[in-house]
Amino acid sequence: MKCAAEGGNMSKGQFSHLLRGVCMLWMWQAVFVNGTESKLWEVPTASFTSSANLSESLWEQDCQHSHLQEGARITADTPPRLDGTWVSTRCEVRPGPEFLTRSYTFHASRHFQALQHYYKDSGCEDPAYSLMIRGKLRLRQASWITRGATEAEHHLSKVSVVVHSLAAKQRLASMLPSTCVGLTLGRVVPGKPLELYNTRAGRGCLEALGFSMMEMGLIRVETRHHGHGGKVQELLLGDVHTDWTQRTQYRPTGYQQPLQNAMHHTHPCPVCALVYRSSEQRPPVLPRRTAAPLSLTGSWVSGRCETRPNVLFLTRDFTFDPDQHAWQGVYRHYSDPVCSQPTFTLRASGHYAQGNPSAKVSGATEFVFKVTRVGVTALDGPTAALLNGTRPGKCGRAGGWKVGVEQDLTPTDGCTPLGVKLPHKEYELFKTELDHRKHPLLFVGERPTDGYSPDRPERRPTSFQAPMWLCRDGDTQPSRRYGSVFKSKQVQTAASGTERLAQLALLVLGSVLCSWFWVY
Repeated sequence: MKCAAEGGNMSKGQFSHLLRGVCMLWMWQAVFVNGTESKLWEVPTASFTSSANLSESLWEQDCQHSHLQEGARITADTPPRLDGTWVSTRCEVRPGPEFLTRSYTFHASRHFQALQHYYKDSGCEDPAYSLMIRGKLRLRQASWITRGATEAEHHLSKVSVVVHSLAAKQRLASMLPSTCVGLTLGRVVPGKPLELYNTRAGRGCLEALGFSMMEMGLIRVETRHHGHGGKVQELLLGDVHTDWTQRTQYRPTGYQQPLQNAMHHTHPCPVCALVYRSSEQRPPVLPRRTAAPLSLTGSWVSGRCETRPNVLFLTRDFTFDPDQHAWQGVYRHYSDPVCSQPTFTLRASGHYAQGNPSAKVSGATEFVFKVTRVGVTALDGPTAALLNGTRPGKCGRAGGWKVGVEQDLTPTDGCTPLGVKLPHKEYELFKTELDHRKHPLLFVGERPTDGYSPDRPERRPTSFQAPMWLCRDGDTQPSRRYGSVFKSKQVQTAASGTERLAQLALLVLGSVLCSWFWVY
């Protein structure tokens, strides 16, 4: 409250106006940090084995860096240039689960036309219904919350549905309220559009479907420039809340999987062509993927700089040892949307158990992970100072945090300020598939938007994070670059603790900035 009030006294001039916005952002972060409580777990402690005197290797440069940018220079225009058609590159999985492909066209007049095709299966081979959405988009200011993003407002003018089968018609009728059921059952003919919404009608039918275009509230366009003169353009729209009941009101702070520009996309991309040529009457039917057994052996890395809700930019490195049912995960956090300015690294490990094939997401497998060890490395002065300010016995060795030196959180059973408690457990969902080059991809369950952990079976994810790339064959030892090997495995519950660290760091920095400008 003090920050906001003091900033208000400096209302003269654009710089003071800018400062007030910064103070409001830091206050928002403070409320979030204090009001969000991570749910952590109780599991038996597993053994830990370290490898002696393993030196740094070139694995990071050879593997992660090449996958992270694929040798490309990344640029982002502000405000973003949206004109053109943007399409899905694969069958997308949203929380629920929902399976869909998207084709969005933006015009210079600011009008847009969005096609969403929904399917009965996780391979997008059996279309259920399609939505045709028309509206207008107005770009606003750069986001105060998600660095590198632009905020926008959308206004819908018309939403129509085309049902592709009698079974889909009956399912839709069961979801819609009574005012829509008679309309659906009596007038819907497969292949013929039916208007669900216009500017004169209410939105009851749309809300019953869980339909929302709130994703339009956060926009970023990235261009990857390749050395041979080619480029790939990606449209990142706001994330969809993992809780179905929250999705129609949720204002995104992270992103979904990107759409690619139909004129500037990866080659080959057969899915891009199918989605681009689709219409509401002719939904794309994606080619069947060859089934492959799930194999986690080896090391997997992020294919891009990833953005999470609540201002997190990070990359992930996972290493699995199926013989020992062990896993190690490294989360590198950054302060910028292209992951060039590191702030801290979190390394977690433990064991895992593979369960049954998922009954909700075909081709996915259920897992249970136990986290038994977590280490944190501060990579800048403010983060180290923040951790040194914690109470003794609550987060590593009090006063012992130094930039570039990892602290083991096991002796203090985690880190109270970060919301990390050791040991703990998570219920996960994994899936593997091949990309357009026949390279293996690993999909790991999406993190809950509300910051809670999937610490019970009913909280198991039903959608996925960005895919990870297989680095090398199973005999590769990328863990050399960390100086030790954890004979164990983690879940991303540690990630919920990293969210708290990022937000606390932002809060401290914001308080310093606000007080500094107030004094001067």
